[in-house]
Amino acid sequence: MSFGKQMRLRREELQLSRASLAEMLGVSPSAISNYENGKNVPDIFKMWELADIFDITIDELVGRE
Repeated sequence: MSFGKQMRLRREELQLSRASLAEMLGVSPSAISNYENGKNVPDIFKMWELADIFDITIDELVGRE
């Protein structure tokens, strides 16, 4: 599964809006949309934060098993 799809799935499982996740990360809601749609990827520090929020490893977040 791609990073964007994994991110959207995890966000929806936690019932977080793009705006609320964006606020947690200190980015704009459009940045979250761009991540989920594969237009951009967050830097490694934001990936760590995302993995912590989603309670998964970075490997799981990026689709690596």
